[in-house]
Amino acid sequence: MIFVNLPVANLQTSTTFYEMLGATKNETFSNETSSSMVISDTITVMLLSHERWRDFTSKQIPDAKQSAQVLLCLSVESPEACDAAVDAAVKAGGAADPTPKQDHGFMYGRSYEDPDGHIWEVMWMDMHAMQKAMAAQN
Repeated sequence: MIFVNLPVANLQTSTTFYEMLGATKNETFSNETSSSMVISDTITVMLLSHERWRDFTSKQIPDAKQSAQVLLCLSVESPEACDAAVDAAVKAGGAADPTPKQDHGFMYGRSYEDPDGHIWEVMWMDMHAMQKAMAAQN
């Protein structure tokens, strides 16, 4: 399992954003300073107010709208699912394609920013076609 912890400026705004993308809030691990958002059986995003975030580190919280420390990437089942994820993020208040779109035939990807500027990429890959393309290059 992976637990991604993100500092957020407005917990309710961010919680609503992730719910609109299909995440489920786990009330057992949520309170007035954090929301545990279940993306899948193996991925949970912990949205932490800046106050709560500071309980874990004294490092400065970067402004994700101005700088990027990580790019988070989720795989989806088709190129159309990539487009649908970005469309849903925009509808929920996010921004589309802060990183370049990718279309390599065997791989397709797009991205979106959440309300705090954290970048999520969504990508689809045909593994068989990718292996064939890589073998042809060698």
